[in-house]
Amino acid sequence: MSAAPKWLCRIMVAMAAGGIAGLGAAQGYPAKPIRFVITYPTGGGSDYTVRPIAQKLSEHWGQPVFVDSRPGGSAMIGTDFVVKSSPDGYTLMLSASSEVSMNVVLFKKMAYDPVRDLQPLTLVGTTPPLLLAHPSLPAKTIRELVALARSKPGALSYGSIGTGTPQHFAGELMKTTFGIDMVHVPYKGAAPALIDIVGGHVPLALTAPTTAIPHVKAGRLRALAVTSEKRSGAMPEVPTVAESGAPGFNIVQWYAIWMPAKPQKDVFEKLQGELVRIIQSPDYRQRQLDVATDVVGSSAEFLASHQKTEIEKYRKIATAAGITPE
Repeated sequence: MSAAPKWLCRIMVAMAAGGIAGLGAAQGYPAKPIRFVITYPTGGGSDYTVRPIAQKLSEHWGQPVFVDSRPGGSAMIGTDFVVKSSPDGYTLMLSASSEVSMNVVLFKKMAYDPVRDLQPLTLVGTTPPLLLAHPSLPAKTIRELVALARSKPGALSYGSIGTGTPQHFAGELMKTTFGIDMVHVPYKGAAPALIDIVGGHVPLALTAPTTAIPHVKAGRLRALAVTSEKRSGAMPEVPTVAESGAPGFNIVQWYAIWMPAKPQKDVFEKLQGELVRIIQSPDYRQRQLDVATDVVGSSAEFLASHQKTEIEKYRKIATAAGITPE
């Protein structure tokens, strides 16, 4: 048998070297500290979601995994930093819904494309906005609220934790679904929204459940519904909007983990597998349930599909509600 041509030998050597290098990258990863970016200030839902994951990654791999808060710009400052980072597995991002889905609908121009420029890793979990009523409001159910709103068009107002948030979109979807007219009052976060509804300054509010649950248990607020399709594991006694006359109604805040696009396959697979293992562990699941987050721990493919579905859903809601991109 004749010897292979020199050019073919060089290609075979290069391919073998590439395979060895790839294997070495996976086996040697991680060889230095990992940065976990969040796009909101410390102390919020993103921070609480990511820190136990970072701690477990560090314990398992023997490398520091630190949380880097980069808030601002409607969560786009931190996301843009991640997009422009190397896809070597040393920069990860824990996102909420806004920066990877809703912002596509709310802004005409973004510095990044969240579908093209981010590699999905896993959907961590979901938290349903909670529809709250001040005890002075006569409506005790969604059906009673709808009847009241129809009898007084434009008289009721609802607070949210800010314009362009899942809570805001949930309120606007309620308006178009039930054919009611309510005035949106945006706040800069959950805390001021809760202060005003507890004080009776607004009759209704859509907010994150974690800080609201103690007020509900103390009787200072009434929980009318959650906006997820299924009841929350943390509040099984609270009905959904969907079961109150709006089948298919489903708006949730969701958290997911990403890395810059086009990572090396074996590094990506090592990361993805370890993240899902941590997220689906009983201790992490219970810890998140304590803050009204239902854990998922999905495949990367599921997250990619979920992201695109959410973008289209919010685009339809924005069009129906007359929300135009800035």
